[in-house]
Formats: sequence, structure tokens, C-alpha cells
Amino acid sequence: MLHALRRPRPLSWGLAGLFAALYACVAVNRHRRMLTQSYDLGIFEQAVRAYAHGEAPVVLLKGPGYQLLGDHFHPLLATLAPLYRLFPSAVTLLLAQAVLMALAVVPLARWAFEVGGPRLAVLVGVLTGASWGIVEAVADDFHEIAFAVPLLAFAATALGRGRSVAAVLWALPLVLVKEDLGLTVAVVGALVFVRAAKGSGTRALGFGVAVFGLAATALTVLVVLPSFNPDGGFDYWGQMGTREAAGAPWELAGRLVWPPLKWLLLGLAAATAGFLGLRSPLVLLCVPTLGWRLAADNSHYWGVSYHYSAVLMPLLLAALVDAVRRTGAFAGPGRVLARGREAGPDRAAVRRARRALAVAGLVALVTLPVYPLHELVAPGAWGTSPRLERARSMLARIPDGATVAASNRLAAQLAGRTTVGLVCREPSPPLVESPSVGTLSPGTLSPGTVRGGPEWVVVDLADPSVQAPCAIADTLRMLDRYERLGYRRVVDDGDLRLLGHP
Repeated sequence: MLHALRRPRPLSWGLAGLFAALYACVAVNRHRRMLTQSYDLGIFEQAVRAYAHGEAPVVLLKGPGYQLLGDHFHPLLATLAPLYRLFPSAVTLLLAQAVLMALAVVPLARWAFEVGGPRLAVLVGVLTGASWGIVEAVADDFHEIAFAVPLLAFAATALGRGRSVAAVLWALPLVLVKEDLGLTVAVVGALVFVRAAKGSGTRALGFGVAVFGLAATALTVLVVLPSFNPDGGFDYWGQMGTREAAGAPWELAGRLVWPPLKWLLLGLAAATAGFLGLRSPLVLLCVPTLGWRLAADNSHYWGVSYHYSAVLMPLLLAALVDAVRRTGAFAGPGRVLARGREAGPDRAAVRRARRALAVAGLVALVTLPVYPLHELVAPGAWGTSPRLERARSMLARIPDGATVAASNRLAAQLAGRTTVGLVCREPSPPLVESPSVGTLSPGTLSPGTVRGGPEWVVVDLADPSVQAPCAIADTLRMLDRYERLGYRRVVDDGDLRLLGHP
């Protein structure tokens, strides 16, 4: 067994399997504890559920008739449809994400093995698997970038090893994961172009891929997304700092580095690469993602929370491996110095490599108790509180196939077996009120005088996510409206409420 782990293939796949299991435990347990949300696990489950039944990804949680391909461009999600058809559950998406994210360990650990042997492979594999961006993403519901993380790891590793065609083949599917990743594909093409000899076919390939990546993003954002979007546009233009980009250049430059929260993102990213990784050209692959995040108006993009940094992790760690390789610190005897004598790596190179690896390791250790992987050993994370049991009992009253209006976290529990929308929004099918409704006192409307609306309304008013996507005021307003229209209280357990159609 130990002898097998000294070979690159079993070592890298063993580490990937370990982290896939750890990710799965964290993600599934958080779903069990009702910590997942309709935004975004419920949204993606409704989309994949539609694909699994041969339908367009219309997502009620985003609004009646909302085509999810008008929000972000992620047709690669459809590849999960056969698996979901066999196992129709949110857990299927969480497990698929755990496996996809863990696959990033494989190419990085194998490349590290080539550079420095099994010890370096284990270290890089652990740094990848425990990296803060990936760990946060696997615990933050489900997102389409789960496909991008392994693709980027394989592409960056292939680039670092000088395998240009392989790098391109791994990078091209990124345009089907999310619209902005075409820009990253363009950087892959640019790096292939710069490294290739003049007049070579590889140079032409790099140029073509760079143009393709730019064109794919432009076509998706300007044509494809607006064609599916109910408002006929790209919903995120307003967040992309387009006003500053059209104004003075220093306004956009200032936006990229202010407020100071952005310094934390940049500093932690640099430290993840051991700072030495910033010398590698592979770090340029991070520029498109960091660019749009820092230029955006949305403060969620600026920090080190949520899933947004997952795509950076394999790129930063590939840059670290490449930079360590370039130092020659792991070169064995036989390297010929300028004076013609043989020697191993010089001491300065060894010190640089060790410092970089130590910094990257320290980042992993410091962030481990901050990000959700620590929940694996937290006793409180594995219990079942009485309130959680009451919430489950309440949801069990809702039959499969029912139409439901729910609060954010409860909707994530129902997306796979009901038709669920958010309680704070106008219902689908819409409520049709009797002309006499306005003249009646609360609770006096007799059954049968209201048509449409969901069959069930279920709310957790203690849900800490009630501010987004639904403000608590909107939720309370709709609850009052439902009760005024005669919806009866089936469960009234403090902050947990279940209303039935009159």
C-alpha cells in the first residue's frame, strides 16, 4: 500500500478520493441541517430537474417562466441530468460537486510529483484540497463553477508542462460553464501563442484560441443571454463598473483597489501561491476573474467568502508548482553549473522554494478553522436540534408534487419534490381574488372564493438569510395577504409556519 502511494497515479487519485469524501460529508451534512438555500442550490436543482425530464431549464425560484440560461450561460449543467434522473435529490448535485472539485487535486499532485517527488506531491495535493476557495465553495450550496475547477487545474498543469494542445483541449469547455470564462480561455490561448516558436502551428493555435475565447464571451453576453433573458438583456451589466470604464481611466483603476476589503482578497490569493507563484506566467490566468470581481459594484465579489474564489485555487497552486520548478530547488545531482562542474540545486533556490511552500502551507493551516472543513470535527455540526426536527416534521406535511411558496432555506429542501417559488414574490399560478375580498374582515373569507396561488405556504421567520433574496418585510406582507385570503394555519410553531390553501 505504502509502495503504491509512492507512485504518482495512486497518490494523486487517493488524495482526490479523500477530499471528495470530506467535501461530501460537509456539504450533505449542511443540507441535512437545513443550511442550504434556494439561492443557489434550489435554483440549480430546478434547472437540472428540468434537463433530466427533457425540458428547458425554467426556474420558478427566479420567477415565473424564468429561463436560467438568461441568467448565466452554463449548458454544461445538462450533463448532470442522467445522474439526477436516476437519483432525483439535491444530494446528487452536492455529491457531484464534491467529486468535481476534488478532481483538481489529480493533475496538480501529479505535476508536483514530477517536479519534486512524492513529498511535494502530497503537500501540493493537500494544499489544493484544503484551499480556502474550494472548501468555501463546496459548503456554499451548488454552483456551475464546480465544472470549471478541474478543467482549470488540468489546463494550467498542461500549460506548465509545455503541453499546449492538451491545455487548449482542457480549456475549451470552459465557455460552456460560465460566460466570463471565455476570457480565461483567451489567456490560455495567449500563453500558448507567446511560448510557441514563430511560424509554428502551435502559435497559430494559440492565436485562434485567444480570439475564440474573446468571441465566445462577447457572443454569450451580447446575444445568447439576452435572447433567453425575460428582460432581453444581461442582468449583470449594472454590477460591472461600466460607468467608470466609460469615464476617466483613474476612476476604474481606483475601483480595482478600493475599498480595502479587496486587499484581503489579493493578499490571500498571493499568499496561497506562496508569493513565489506570482513569478509564474500561469498566474495571468487569474487576471480575468480578479478583474471583473474587483471592478464590480457587488461587494460580495470583493471578499473571500462564497464560491467566487474556487476557480482561482487551481490556478494559484499551479503557479506555485511552476515557480518552484523554475527555481530548480528539486533538481537532483548532475545539474551542470556555468563553470562546468556538477552540482545540485543552489541553496538560495532551495530557501526560496521552502519559504514559498511554507507560506502556502501556513495559509492552509490558518484558514482551516475559518472555513467549513473544520465542521468535520465539530460535535455541534452533527447533532439534530429539536427545532430542526420540528422543521422536518412541518415539511413532511407537504405532499410530493404540490405547489409551494417557501422561504429561502426551506425552499432548498423542497425543490426536488415540489414546484416551489419564493414566498416574498407574487405566486405562480397567480392569486385570483373575489371582488368582495376588500370588504371582508381578516379571516372571514369563506373557502372556495379564491383561486390560484400555491397549495402550501411554508416559512421560517428565523432564517438568517431572510434579507436576501427576500426581505423579511416582503415575506411578512405576503404572509398577511395569504391569511387575509383565507389560507389556514396548519402549523404555527413560533417562527415556523405552514399555511394551507383555503
